[in-house]
Amino acid sequence: MAGFRTAAAAGWTEVGRELGDHDEAPGQSAPTAPRPPDTAARPRLGAWFLVLPALLPILVLSVGPLLYGIALAFTDAQSGRTQATRWVGTLNFQDLLHDTLFWESFRIGAVWAVGVTVPQFLLALGLALLLDQNLRFRWPARALAIVPWAMPEVVVGIMWRLVYNPDAGILNETLRSLGLGEGHDWLSGLATALPAVIVVGVWAGMPQTTVALLAGLQNTPRELHEAAALDGAGAWRRFRAVTWPALRPVALAITALNLIWNFNSFALVYVLTNGGPGGRTRLPMLFAYEEAFRYGQFGYAAAMGCVMVAAVSVFIALSLVRRLKGDQDR
Repeated sequence: MAGFRTAAAAGWTEVGRELGDHDEAPGQSAPTAPRPPDTAARPRLGAWFLVLPALLPILVLSVGPLLYGIALAFTDAQSGRTQATRWVGTLNFQDLLHDTLFWESFRIGAVWAVGVTVPQFLLALGLALLLDQNLRFRWPARALAIVPWAMPEVVVGIMWRLVYNPDAGILNETLRSLGLGEGHDWLSGLATALPAVIVVGVWAGMPQTTVALLAGLQNTPRELHEAAALDGAGAWRRFRAVTWPALRPVALAITALNLIWNFNSFALVYVLTNGGPGGRTRLPMLFAYEEAFRYGQFGYAAAMGCVMVAAVSVFIALSLVRRLKGDQDR
């Protein structure tokens, strides 16, 4: 029976071949199966579905309010106004050109951003170099170094207000115990308010810079340091020839981000001084906040926000152009 089935199958195969030869036109090959459509031309819906959960919050919470704020800057929107909001064109921006208080706050914001970012970077670089060494208790020290970063800015501001307290603050008590005077009202003095706030900004923002620089140091090959040491290079020469070239991209990136973040600071200075005394610590963000929520000038405050966004955008563009030129030179 098995042999009969095998012979029958072979017979049907030969019949099929003969039928196929008769159906095939002379000079033509057998028809081939159709090619599947090109999937690369189709929109990758799966990728969009993966990006959508992260894209929606950005559109709703960042892009949407930004566009609304830009549109609001060209109106006379005010709080508690019974009349309809009118389109005033560039009137708010024309008023800003002659607002000396706003440009003074802009100058204070630039001093604050640079005054916080530069010491922040230098201290963070020293701390990162220290934490990168093979020392005892290195891991607990790394954990303690990021404590200020983990604290909310409001808590940091309240804590440092207690430190600067003129009557019972730890700073004045230490000065009195050392015989260095009766202390000072640091946050209320016209000459000391901004430096005192800058110290707090440096302390609060240094951990994130330290973490970024420490990550860059750990990515530097150890073999380069060992080779430089064998060649007789000292610590400073190894830093210039090996450490800094490898660390430079991270340093430039974190410095640019710190300048932007510090220029846009609000909560820390608001809790510490609320822009006082006499506007000596009134940053641009604080000035816009007061115009919007204290005086109800929403359109004018939106115009201030547009100017700040434009300034930050120009800084980002210049940084990117400089970075691209540096990559091309390499």
